[in-house]
Formats: sequence, structure tokens, C-alpha cells
Amino acid sequence: MYKTAEGYRGVLAKCYGSLIMNGQDGPDKDGDLGGLDVGYSGYTRSLFYLQECTTDEIALHSGSSQGSRDLLFDNWNPSTMIAKYSYYRLYMSIAYCNEFLREATDGKLNERGLADALKNDIDAYRAEIRFIRAYCYSMLCDIYGSGPFVDETMPVGVIPQQKTREEIYNYVVSELEDLTDKLKAPGTNEYARVDQVADWFLLARVYLNAQSWVGKNEFEKAYQYAKKVIVDGSYPLAKDYRYIFLADNKTCKEIIWPLVEDQTFTISSAGTNFLIKALINGAMSNYYVTGIGANGWGNARVKTQLVDKFDISDQLFDINDTWGDKKKDKRAQFFTIGHTKETWVSGKPFQNDFNNGYAIIKWRNVTKDRQELEPGGTTYTSINYPMFRTADAYLMAAEAILRGASGSRSEALAYVNEIRDRAYMSGAYGDGTSGKINDSRLTLDFILDERARELYTESARRTDLIRFNKFTKGYNWDWKGSDGNAGNYIGKDIDDKFRLFPIPQDEFTVNPNLKQNPDFN
Repeated sequence: MYKTAEGYRGVLAKCYGSLIMNGQDGPDKDGDLGGLDVGYSGYTRSLFYLQECTTDEIALHSGSSQGSRDLLFDNWNPSTMIAKYSYYRLYMSIAYCNEFLREATDGKLNERGLADALKNDIDAYRAEIRFIRAYCYSMLCDIYGSGPFVDETMPVGVIPQQKTREEIYNYVVSELEDLTDKLKAPGTNEYARVDQVADWFLLARVYLNAQSWVGKNEFEKAYQYAKKVIVDGSYPLAKDYRYIFLADNKTCKEIIWPLVEDQTFTISSAGTNFLIKALINGAMSNYYVTGIGANGWGNARVKTQLVDKFDISDQLFDINDTWGDKKKDKRAQFFTIGHTKETWVSGKPFQNDFNNGYAIIKWRNVTKDRQELEPGGTTYTSINYPMFRTADAYLMAAEAILRGASGSRSEALAYVNEIRDRAYMSGAYGDGTSGKINDSRLTLDFILDERARELYTESARRTDLIRFNKFTKGYNWDWKGSDGNAGNYIGKDIDDKFRLFPIPQDEFTVNPNLKQNPDFN
């Protein structure tokens, strides 16, 4: 792999691709993670399970063999299979990044006679690889708290020591701060490769969560980095919210870091292919164009709490307005025909019925001119997965201000109203009914709800609820803390230990240096 400059570029692509592809071949063959379900364990799919299916947004109706009921009822344990996949995926990506950095030293390049061939690229490659690794550690810090730490300086095969959550957090911010001037300038890198704006965005996200992760008030830094994303302007808001989630979203400038998907070259059961197929089903094609020729699975449905965050007039699907053009809030993309709003059936235990709960049609494998990629649709999607996008930076900046950062309330209100104008296609985005709110409505609770309306199914919800102290206690949703029995669909408070997922039990048989997260022994 490392005999040519193109070989280095191939490993760079593998490090990026490890976050969106399941292995070296598709569909769902030759998986990177031996012994684990290739389809379930794709990173973006596994992240969706942990970040969405444990919250007030998604009820997962799929079979319970992988532990999906543990997520639905918010009652997982170290052996819950579905909770392991993100852990192993993140460490696999870290391993790829470490290998690249070991092989990309100046000494190795000189030894292989590649210093001249790579002199214009290698610094950017190294910076991007370090960024991907820092992202992976940030997600381990978020989801699992502590964990083993490995970097390129450690010999392969050495059993790693565990770092605390704070040590991992400190490593992440140190790496990201160091990369602010090492990544390529905003908007100058090749499509789907990260630049300085991605670094600012991730710093804003990490600093915003610093208090809930490690007890540090870093809201001022979160505000400053989120504002840099906004002010820079290299990734402006899309003029139509719906453009972000379509098959030609490569043309959508709002997406700061996309993971590339293609109907031919990156096929798997993860990524946006999973999002479309899990959130729809075949019967819907009688009413609107999905862009997917194969029937969906239809096993992920909306909880009532998410639906109710939208105006009641926007909640139902209209067969004469399949894109929601007549809705006030264009983000209310639900399919309701043949579905109950409730995720339960009165007098019955939890049902494996895909018609219980509305479906989601936010993701569509069609172009913004509303055409299929091929007549009758394709089997897999070409929707690039938006890892980071600018609207989130607006909401992070507004939240940081309300939490004490130096910006003014009027600035925070302007950020929120910019997002709402775009959602309602009002103000600078069109002549729709105004979506603006006044200052009296601008509260942290409103921002939490606005984040749900803007970012649902984009795998941020669990982190948000924890940051707002509403994940384990003080706010409940369908089936939270339930046993799944008849009548027990009303949520209840759960133990605070569930603010983290446990380190997979399998790890303790191979690494004696590990200590389990509190109260999961």
C-alpha cells in the first residue's frame, strides 16, 4: 500500500471510508470487524441506534436479537450487542489512522523515495488523519466516557492503558486546537475532505458538551468557534432545508463534512441507505417517490414527542402535497397514511408493528428537481451523509450565549430565527408564513426543541438531551424505562448510569487494564 503516492491516498480514503462503509466489498460483505454483523455494525447505522433509538425521537420495531429492545426501554447492559458496534467501529477507524501516521513520517517517505511525490500533499493528509482520529475519540468520550487509548507512537500489539473521560477530552481538544492552522483553508480542500471549518465545528461541539462530559464550563469557546463557522461563510445555509437530504446534495454548500455515498461504489446497509430503508417502507411508493426501487424495511418509527414538536397543521402527510410545499415548517416530513401516531396499541405489549408510529420521509434518493436517479428508483442511495452542517453551528452559538457566553440575546435570537426562516421559507428564503419567534420565547428549552425539529435522525439527540439534563430524569417519552408490557408505554425516569454506555463485556477478556463504567459491573 505504501509503495506509491497513490497508495497513501488510498489509505487516506480508507480512513474516511471507514466511517461510512462496512468493509472492502458490498453489499455487507468482507466486513472490517470480524465476528460482528456487517450490516448492523456500519458506523453511521450503529450511531443512529445509540443516539436516536434511545431518545424521544425514534422507536425501533426491529427484532430484539441484537438488543434493540434494550435501547427502546433504555435499559442496556455490557452484553447488549447493539451497543457494542460504535465502540468497535470507532477503534477500528483509530487503528487505520494510527497506521497511516506510522507510515507517513518523513523518514518513511525518504526511505521509500516518495518525499518529492508527496511533498505537496502529505502535510494535509497527516492533519486530516489526525482530525478523523480526534473525531473518533470525541465520540468515544461522548458515548462510552473512558476507554483504552492508542496512538501512532505505541507499538502494534501492546495492550493499551485506559484513559479517563477527562484525559480523552483533553486529548481531543489539544489535537483539534493544534490542527486549526494545519488543515486546509476554508473551502479549499477536495470535496468530502475536511478543512479548518470542520475543525472549528468539532471544537464548538466538544466545548459545548464539556460541562456534561467533564464538568468544565467552556461555553465561551463553544460560542467563538461556532461563530467562526457562521461568519466565515464558506458553508452557507441551503436555501431550502429539503435540499440537504437528497441524492444531489453534493451541490448543497451547507454540508461542512459529508461522507460520500454512491448507488454503485459505496453500497451497504448503513449510511443514508439505512436511513431511507429503515424510515420508510414499500407501501409508501404508492403515494410519493422514494427514489429507492427496493422496498424499505420500515422498522424505525417516530415517537409522539417528536411529532408534537411541530404545529399540528404540519404533522399529517397530504397526498396532494408530497413534498410539504404547503406546510409552514418544511422540516415536518412525516408519512402518516395507514399509520397510527401512537407507537403502542392499547391493551397490548410493545408490538413489532411497523404501522405504529409515523414514518419519516426527510431522506429521499431523488434530486432537488424531484427526479429519480433512474426510472423506478435505485437499490442503494447516492445521498451523501452530512456529518457536520452549518445550521447546527447557528444553534450551538445561540445555546452557548444563553448558557453565559459573551454574545447578546439579540444575536442568539437572530441565529435561531435564521434557522426558522429557512425552515418556513420566509424572510430571505421566500414568502412563506414567518417562522420567527420573539425574545420571550427564546429559552434553553425552546432551543432543545428546535434542535429536535432541525436535526432529527442526524444522530445528535442523545447527546443533546444529556447536555440539557433531560435524558435520564425530568423528561420522559414513549417506552422510556418500560418493560414493554401492556399499558406500560408511558415513559419514566431511569438510572443516571444510562448517561453512558458500558464498555463491551468482551473487552475485559482481552484487556486486563480496563475498568467498567460506574454501576455496570
